[in-house]
Amino acid sequence: MAKILITGGTGLVGTQLVKMLSKHNHEVVILSRNPKNKNEFKWDISSNFIDEKALLKTEYIIHLAGAGIADKRWTEERKQTIIDSRVKTANLLFDKINELNIDLKGFISASGIGYYGAVTSDKIFKETDKPGTDFLADVCVKWENAALQFKKNKIPVSILRTGIVLSKKGGALDKMRTPIISPLGSGKQYMPWIHLEDLCTMYTHAVEENINGIFNAVAPEHHTSKTFSRALAKSIKKPYLAFGVPSFLLKILFGKMAIILLEGSRISSKKIEKNGGYSFRFSKLNEALNELK
Repeated sequence: MAKILITGGTGLVGTQLVKMLSKHNHEVVILSRNPKNKNEFKWDISSNFIDEKALLKTEYIIHLAGAGIADKRWTEERKQTIIDSRVKTANLLFDKINELNIDLKGFISASGIGYYGAVTSDKIFKETDKPGTDFLADVCVKWENAALQFKKNKIPVSILRTGIVLSKKGGALDKMRTPIISPLGSGKQYMPWIHLEDLCTMYTHAVEENINGIFNAVAPEHHTSKTFSRALAKSIKKPYLAFGVPSFLLKILFGKMAIILLEGSRISSKKIEKNGGYSFRFSKLNEALNELK
């Protein structure tokens, strides 16, 4: 049993991860801006404050905190919030760990497949590939660099570059369950995905098996917006319309943020399977969708 501190522990992934880690008999504490339960402790990046009781005897930190990428239009102010909510929080944790001389066994951070850039290509991206040059790639590079600074203290670092997380309630899948299912834009862009249970199991695996390094957290089966939409329509028994939602309409509705809906390439999961020793429970999209109905 380990003491594990989680940031972003009340979000979609964090809530499920807390349950899973607790079932594995780990002691889990959460950093929250508005703590409500006995396992939640106050933190505030604007004043560089963390309740020190949360950090004492902590063995692992899982850093999930971050403003939602797709929650609001990308104004310059929102872009900065997206970056700061990931980078400044990691920096604050690093400073407090040093200040309190906490002997961490590992720092495990979320990241995104946006690291490779919002592009549609024939390339299958691996962890060794260079980052993209757009906003999301910039966010992920800064996010990961903030996590990697823990290596200065000889603390093992694990980073999970995550795709679209599929869950029963909340998240992307809820927004996709429309009365008529259709692809977006050309429908040719890929949609790297992962079942919520597999993602949480990966975080648990990173703690319990002491794996470290950078891994793509995506299922091995590749799907385009078109094939994904068709599978979803079949799963929930809704009509499927082959004509995609026009790109120009999405750009009007979402502004620059529409790029995350209109572009996407395949991402390799081979490293987490081979080097990380992870076996997917939901490797096929139809299996994942049927379980989440």
